[in-house]
Parts: sequence; structure tokens; C-alpha cells
Amino acid sequence: MISPETIRNIIETARIEEVIGEFVTIKKRGVNYIGLCPFHNEKTPSFTISPSKGIYKCFGCGKAGNAVNFIMEHEHYSYPEAIKYLAKKYNIEIEEEEQTPEQIQALNEKESLYHVSTFAQKHFSDNLFNNDEGKAIGLSYLKERDFSEETIKKFQLGYSLDKWDKFTEYALNNGYKLDYLTKTGLTISKENKNYDRFRARVIFPIHNLSGRIIGFGGRILTSEKNKPKYINSPESDIYNKSKVLYGIYFAKNAIININNCYLVEGYTDVISLHQAGINNVVASSGTSLTTEQIRLIKRYTPNITILYDGDEAGIKASFRGIDMILEQSMNVKIVLFPEGEDPDSFARNHRTSEVNEFINNKARDFIEFKTNLLLKETADDPLKKASLIKEIVNTISLIPDSIYRSVYIKKCSSMLDIPEQTLMNELNKILRNKFKKKHQTTFEEIPESTEFTAEKQIDVEINESEYQEKDIIRLLLLYGTKEIIFEIENEDKHIDKVPVKVSQFIINDLKADNISFQNKLYQLIFNEFVSALEDDFIPDDQFFINHKDEKISKLSIDIISSKYELSKNWEEKKSIYTETEEQKLKETVITSLLALKAKKIDIIILENQKEISKAENDEEIVILLEKQKSLKNISKIINAQLGRIITK
Repeated sequence: MISPETIRNIIETARIEEVIGEFVTIKKRGVNYIGLCPFHNEKTPSFTISPSKGIYKCFGCGKAGNAVNFIMEHEHYSYPEAIKYLAKKYNIEIEEEEQTPEQIQALNEKESLYHVSTFAQKHFSDNLFNNDEGKAIGLSYLKERDFSEETIKKFQLGYSLDKWDKFTEYALNNGYKLDYLTKTGLTISKENKNYDRFRARVIFPIHNLSGRIIGFGGRILTSEKNKPKYINSPESDIYNKSKVLYGIYFAKNAIININNCYLVEGYTDVISLHQAGINNVVASSGTSLTTEQIRLIKRYTPNITILYDGDEAGIKASFRGIDMILEQSMNVKIVLFPEGEDPDSFARNHRTSEVNEFINNKARDFIEFKTNLLLKETADDPLKKASLIKEIVNTISLIPDSIYRSVYIKKCSSMLDIPEQTLMNELNKILRNKFKKKHQTTFEEIPESTEFTAEKQIDVEINESEYQEKDIIRLLLLYGTKEIIFEIENEDKHIDKVPVKVSQFIINDLKADNISFQNKLYQLIFNEFVSALEDDFIPDDQFFINHKDEKISKLSIDIISSKYELSKNWEEKKSIYTETEEQKLKETVITSLLALKAKKIDIIILENQKEISKAENDEEIVILLEKQKSLKNISKIINAQLGRIITK
């Protein structure tokens, strides 16, 4: 159990731009930061971070929160996990009792899967350094690949002993449930017997973005033909291979700094390049590249350089994956290593400067590379060349940006010796067909029952005070602790300036008129202010941003989030000064209160009108008509104060 004081300290210490900056490439814009949203696919940044408020908000998908919420949402952590993550990041000590096997079993399932995976990694690593079989087979293999002990420990490599159930038995004896061992794939249960999945294999732990172990890869060291060279953990609640890149945890900061990501195929490629001092490298772990993996890289850079061995057939097989990269508006380059070499062997046999020089000199734009590669196969065959042209233009059509498409058309026109207009015509034909497929919905497909009547739209507009209620809550959250000045004439006919807190003024005004909120969450926030003021305490925006009720926290963040904030530096540079909302706060508060009252009166008038139409006797009608007259007079007075003219 973490104390509230410690949690408060962690939240106050965490800088939201630093926390999110570890996962998203962000740029300063005025007083805020912007970047591509990590929660949905977008081409134009709509993800905004406000350091002053300690919140983030995506104006595309609507996701919003504070530093803790972000870690919970992005890493799928529980609240305690997110707090512990931030504590570790900012070196804040959390004292907790050591967990017993019984407590481990009581953890929620996902957390238990993380725990058993960490436990397995420690066991495999211990085998590598402290077990005779592990040292003789596993450690000697890794050292044959020139991996230093520092590198082995960095990537937490290990070895699973050549015994059927050695690990499973060890885990069960330490209090871990068989259910969690099988769900992570560490153990295979078959015919009432348990087997270690990775027995007799060198182990490569797979980490998520925050460094937690979510799965494993295992390499067999014998040459048995009936066994695969590599096996991976099966998918689980914590491991989805299509959304994971091997080495991303160790590479993300380097990718951001260098603004480029090297993509390789295997675990040892990543490790050898890291050991050579080249850290901006990840691997797809032998699986076909997925859209989720591409978007994961795109969070940190729009640039990918794919490092291949000399196998041209293998490169052709990966063309579809590269096309997917282009569809995500990313820049792709290809590096082809000499025949018989791969990134792993090349990094081990050359100095770091030589590896960097080779990659920089040999990197080729993908479309140019693909065109040259396929041109070799045409051998002046017109039909093959025509097929090549169609394939290249189809690849260019995948690029979302029209300017980039035009540049590539011009380049390929020269390379293929084909008129630019011919290629452009083919490109336009492909784009038109794609547009038609994308917009196939016809009016006939809209259900006949769907009605769009003016009456319904007006009814909704009149009966809802959502906008006005939200504005009042916004003012309470942003300016509740601020003061507005009222001028009051005293007994001596002198004018006294009386300061009143915004929250006190709003609450007293609404309570005097017995006005409540239709939106239940708005009412809860309002009630929090009422209770706090009774205790002589005024909560600020941070109180609600970090509220224990997640619904209130998220709503508060959503309400106070602003896509744009005026920069004082900009005002000073341009010598243009704009009156801010805070500078005219008194006027804003009074206007917002009147607007809410006007809307509430309109709703009551509408409801009373319905009652008139339902009235069954003259006496009831007369009473309701008098009420309607009185309500309309009140409405005119309020609207006159707002500067509105009522014509109905």
C-alpha cells in the first residue's frame, strides 16, 4: 500500500512533458507541446500537452489525462503500476513489504503474468552465469558471438536447461500458479504433464516500451531438423507480437535523438549493433511487419532504414511490408549488406565508424531501390517492363502526400525512360479507383427509418443546457481560487472594493436561485466545491485533475483542455496585446451565469407550454398561462442583461 503523501509527491514531481516525451516525439509550440497521438493513427498532430496544467489532450480522438492516466492508458498499467513507474523514473522511494507467494497469487491476472515473466527471466539469467550446463552451452554460445557480459546483462539474456520441467517445477515451488505459467506460454500442459517450452534454448526476453518483460524468444543450439531454430512465446494478455518490436525499449531515445530507426530481422542483429554503439535499432523478430509495429516506430520518427543481408529474394518477399510503411507517410531507405553478411556479422567484424559509414553510404531510397532491382529482371522484355511500371506506380500511389508522389513520378520517369505524363496518367487512374472503393456508400444504403427533421433538432437544442453547464464548471475549475472585485456603496456614500472568490460567487448565486445541473458529473464537481467551501477550502484545477474518481478526473481534464494558448513571447515580439479571459473575468463569470439561467428558463417555458397543451380544465389553463407570462418576463430581463433581444 502506497501512502497518499507519497502518491501526492510523485504526482507533483512528475513533469508530464518528460513522461510523455519518452513515448511520443513532441515539439514545443508556444507554451504547450504537440505531437502525433499515440492512441490513434493521424498524419497531422492533434495531441497537445500543457505543462502548466499537467495534462494532455488529443483533439482528434478525445483521449485526455494527466501523467498517471497516460502511463495507465499507454502501457495498460493499473493505477499502482503507473505510480510505481513514475516513482522509479523520478527516484522517489516507495517502501513496500516483500510479497509472499500468497500475495503474488492474489494479484490481478495481468499483473501476475508480468510477475511470472520477470521471475522466469531471472531464473534463465541465473542459469546462464551460475549453472554448469548454462555456462558450458548458453554462455559459451553468446561469447562465441562476441557478446560481452555487459551486453548480455543489458538485454537480460539467459538459458533454459535441457530438462523437461525444471523451470515449471521451480516456479510452482515458489508460489506461481500453473494457470499463469501456461498463459504466458512458459509451460505447456499436455495429457496431465507439464513441459518447459524453452528447454535447451538460449533465451531472449522481449520488453515492452517501459522495459517490462512480456514474452521470450528461444534459440536452439542443436541441429535437430524436426525442431525450429527459434520459437517465441504465444500471444497472451501482455504479449501481442503484431504490436511489439524487439529492442524498442533500449532504442526509443536514440531513435528520437537521431531521427531515424534501423529495422532488422533478428534478435542478434539488434544486440550486435547495440554493442557496436548503434542504438537506434529494432527488429520485427522474424514476423511479417504489421501496421501496429510501423505506427510504433512512427511515434518516435518518420524515418526508417531497413537493413538487409544480401538475399534479393528475401527483399522482394518484404515489399508488401515496405508498402505499408509508405502508406503511413514514412520515409523508407534500404541498405543491402554484402553477400554472406548480415547486420549481426557486419557489426561484429567492423569498427563502429565503419558500420556507420557503410549504412550512410549505402542507404538508398526504397522506390529508387525497388525500381533498380526490378529493372534487372526485365532484360528488355516489353511485357515485363510494362508490369514493372504498373507495380512501381502502384507503390507511389500509396504515398499520401501529393508533392512526394510528384517527385517520385519525375524520378521514375527518368529511370524507366518513360514520359512523365504517362506515369502520371497511370497514377491518377489508380488513385481514382481507390477513391471509388473508399466511397462506395450510396444514399440507398441509408435506412428508410432515418429521419432528419427540423423539429427534432430544435427540441434537442432547447431542452439541453449542456453547453452552459459545462462553461460554469470550466470557470470553477480554472478560476475558482481567483478573486473578482465588486464595488459597493457604503453608508458614507463611499465606494468599497470587495474581493470575492469566483467559486464563492458562482455557488452562492446558483444556490440562491436553486439551480442544479442536468449533467450528473457536473453536479458532482459542483457539490465538491460546495463541500470544500463549507470547510473553508477552495479546490484548484489540480485537485480535480488528480481526483480519486476517474470519471471526475477525466471530465475535468477534458473541460479545461485548450488546443491553443496565447504565448506572451509572441505578444511581446509582435507588439500585439490581447485581453485575456482572466483579465475580464468578472464580466465572463456574470455573463456565463446569466446564460445558464436564460437556458434554464427556456427549458421551463417549453415544459410549461407542454403542460398547457395537456391541461383539461379552464382553471388549470389560466394558472399555467399566468406562470408562462411570468417566466417570459424573467426571460426578457435576463436576456436584456445579456444584450439579447427576444422576439417570440
